[in-house]
Amino acid sequence: MNRIVAYACLALSMSLVGSYVALSKPLVAALPVFLLAWLRFGIGGAAMLHWLKKPAEEAPMSRQTGQLLFLESFLGNFLFSICMLFGVSMTSAVAAGVIMASIPAAVALMSWMFLRERIGLRVWGAVACAVIGIGLVSLSKNELPAHVATGLEADLASKKAWLGNLLLVGAVLCEAAYAVIGKKLTGVLSPKRITALINLWGFALITPLGIWMAWSFDFSRVAPSSWMLLLFYSLAASVWTVWLWMTGLKTIPANQAGVFTVMLPVSAAAVGVIVLGETLNPTQIGAFGIALAGVVLATLPGRGRETPAQAGPPH
Repeated sequence: MNRIVAYACLALSMSLVGSYVALSKPLVAALPVFLLAWLRFGIGGAAMLHWLKKPAEEAPMSRQTGQLLFLESFLGNFLFSICMLFGVSMTSAVAAGVIMASIPAAVALMSWMFLRERIGLRVWGAVACAVIGIGLVSLSKNELPAHVATGLEADLASKKAWLGNLLLVGAVLCEAAYAVIGKKLTGVLSPKRITALINLWGFALITPLGIWMAWSFDFSRVAPSSWMLLLFYSLAASVWTVWLWMTGLKTIPANQAGVFTVMLPVSAAAVGVIVLGETLNPTQIGAFGIALAGVVLATLPGRGRETPAQAGPPH
C-alpha cells in the first residue's frame, strides 16, 4: 500500500475516534456504561459477520495468533475502557489529559522493546511534539477545582485521585499494547478479519455485564435520536476506526503510527467548536499546532529511503 494512503488511514481513524468521543456524551447520559459497550459490540458484530469468514488464501490461524487476538481485544477494548472510564471519574480532567498525552511515547517505547523497530531522531522529535502539544492542551483547560473538606474527606479524595491517575497510566499502557499487538497481527491476518475477531472477543467479554445492566434497564426512556447516535457510535468505534487503524499499521511501523494519536484531541476539539459551539484559547491553538507539527515531522520522507525495522509475523 502507498505510504500516503496508509498515513491517511491512521489519521482518519484517530480523527473518527475524537469525533465520536465528543459526540457520544449524550449516550453516556442515556445508557449505563457496560450496557452501552455491550450494544456497541453487538451492533458492530452484526455489521461485520461476513468479515469473520477465513479467506481461502489465508493460512490457518496459529495458537499464538489466537492468543494475540484475545489480548488485543482484552487490553485494547475491555481493560482500556474500564481503566479510562473509572480513572477519569476519580481524577481531574487536566490530570487525565496530561497522562493520556504520553500515549505516543508509550507506543514508541513498546515498539522498540517488543517489535525491535528502529526509532530515528525524527520520530522521537515527532513523539515529543505530540506529548508537549496534548499536554499543553490539557493544562490550558479552565477547570474548576472541587472543594472538599479538610481532614478525613480531603484525605479520601487525595487517595481516590491517586488511584484514578494509576488507572489512567494503565489505560496508556493498554493503548500502547493495542498498537504493538495490532502490528504483529497485520503480518498474518487481513485488517477486516482482525477487526471482526477482536470485536467478537469484546462482545464475549462484556456480555455478562451487559445482560446484568439490561435486565433492569427501561429501554423506553431512550430517545430515538440516541438510538441513531448509538448506531453511528457502534459503527465508528467497532468497525471503521479499527479497520482504518489496522490498514494503516500494515504498512507503517507502530512507533510512527503512535504519533497519529494526536488527531484524537484535535478532532474532538474541532467537533466541539464546529458542532457544540465551544471556543479555543490562544494557548490551545498553539498547542494543537505543535501536536500537528509532530505528525508532519513523522510523515516527511527522510534523506534517502527509510527502512524501519518491520515486525515479523507471529510464530
